Amino acid sequence: MRITTITNWAYGITMVLTVLSATAFILSAQSAIQERRAVEQHLLLNSMAEELALGAEETTDEARLYVMRGEARHLDAFTIDEGEERRRDTAINALRGLGIPDGELQLVEQAATDAEALDKVEEAAVAAYRNGNQTGARDTLFGPEHERIQTALLNDVTQFRSLAAARTQAAVRSAQARSDLWGDVAKVMLALTAVIFLAVLYFILRRRVALPLVRMTGIVNRLAKQDYAVEVPNDSRRDEIGEMNDAIQVFRENGLERNRLDAERKQDLQTKDLILQMMHRLQACYAQKELAEVVALFVPQIFPGIAGCLYTMNESRSALTEVSRWLEPANTQPSFPASACWGLRRGRLHVSHVADNDIACQHLDETAVPGLCVPLTALGEAIGLLYFEDRTKDATAVDAPQLYLELIAENIGLAIANLQLRDKLVHLAVRDALTGLFNRRSLDEALNNLHRDQSARTVVCMMIDIDHFKRFNDEFGHDAGDEVLRHVAQIVSDTVGDVGTVYRFGGEELTVIATDIADGMGFEIAEKLRTIVFTTPFSYRGRIVGPLSISVGVASAPISGPTTTLINRADGALLRAKLSGRNKTVAAFALKAEEELERG
Repeated sequence: MRITTITNWAYGITMVLTVLSATAFILSAQSAIQERRAVEQHLLLNSMAEELALGAEETTDEARLYVMRGEARHLDAFTIDEGEERRRDTAINALRGLGIPDGELQLVEQAATDAEALDKVEEAAVAAYRNGNQTGARDTLFGPEHERIQTALLNDVTQFRSLAAARTQAAVRSAQARSDLWGDVAKVMLALTAVIFLAVLYFILRRRVALPLVRMTGIVNRLAKQDYAVEVPNDSRRDEIGEMNDAIQVFRENGLERNRLDAERKQDLQTKDLILQMMHRLQACYAQKELAEVVALFVPQIFPGIAGCLYTMNESRSALTEVSRWLEPANTQPSFPASACWGLRRGRLHVSHVADNDIACQHLDETAVPGLCVPLTALGEAIGLLYFEDRTKDATAVDAPQLYLELIAENIGLAIANLQLRDKLVHLAVRDALTGLFNRRSLDEALNNLHRDQSARTVVCMMIDIDHFKRFNDEFGHDAGDEVLRHVAQIVSDTVGDVGTVYRFGGEELTVIATDIADGMGFEIAEKLRTIVFTTPFSYRGRIVGPLSISVGVASAPISGPTTTLINRADGALLRAKLSGRNKTVAAFALKAEEELERG
């Protein structure tokens, strides 16, 4: 049976007993009220009777004192006491209104008549005294007639008080008996109510409510502290406690679900924060190497446990090359043609997995491990690829929100495109478009840096001029002249290698700046350049043209002079080589030694 049914029955019975006990209490209270009224009436009647007797005696005493002493104050008191007659009439009328028995009322009226007769006798005696008949007045007040009337008055009052006392005491006893009876009935009803209450308290509250609640209190407290690992025991009772147990179970399941959702939300916020951090660092990268390091650092944090690679497209957009990797993916290649990836072909995410019943990319080994290819695009062109490999079969990256994958791919793609564009702009700013060598601006910046360098490094400068270049242009055209420049620039770059840096100074002049080499070695390199250019055949449009020759001027710093005059001294040596018949190498430090010998 449900607790509500039991409690409703108990409540109904308790209410009935409560109403009965309340009714008994009301009847007992009414009897008590009647008892109190009987007592009050007894006291009132007794007080009024006593007042009637005392009033008559006081009036008599004042009249007698006046006729005996003749003092005016006793006359005044007697006169004042005569007002008792009016109070006596009022009291008698009040007694009539109380509904007292006729016998008592007759005694009261007889006492009032005696009091009036007594007043008349006393008034006559006072009047006689005032008229000079002192003896007559005294005889009247102390005579037998006065004594008779006064005695009759007192007897009436005494008899009235006896009758009233007997009647009111009987009424008090009757009311008290009824009050006690109804009080006992009320007590019995209350006792029954208490018994039912205690029975309900023990069998329902304690056994069916309190004990299960005590058991559930610990569970609820742990749930309140968000300890959802607590186990809620099954309760097969089909009452409110059972429903409460089911509700606690639902609350626990909701708490577990809420924790799961909170964990997912925190993970989502952490992922967004990592993506934002990666975006900020991608925007701050100055080189593709830095970008690759940023991607390799943050992508494993965004997709934990997922291996992967970052590929970039070559300039011809035909192949991809790996620039960074994380967690060592095992199923992809370091480089492959762009046509080998279905993601690049389709221009969208592509999952290579046997279980997906989809075709796998050709750059992946045949394996059951899922792989995800995310194309990187910028301005509508594919510029790279993000590859994810789930070696744990958890499919974290494969099942990741597509929005995050697209956001990461978009930002990496834009960052790569910006760096490539930056490199192109830098290349155009510091490189010569015809020869691919560093331009005059780069040369000036390099010399300024060497001039600011306080380490006293040895610097060798070679000024190179192609002999008879104008005549070659006039004879074969400017296109041929451009080919000559490219041919010589390539020979100089290949010969100098890592020893120095080659610049196009302007026109047909080239400059080589080498650091940390001796003057003699610089001269040897210059001679080697001159010899190779002269001995290497040059063909233009299928015919051998040449031979080509160059004149070289060599200068060094700081031993032979300061860095600020390095170009001028090398240019002066070049001029001496050209004046000496061209196809020669002249060193500025050698000229300086000759001049010193001539002066010596």
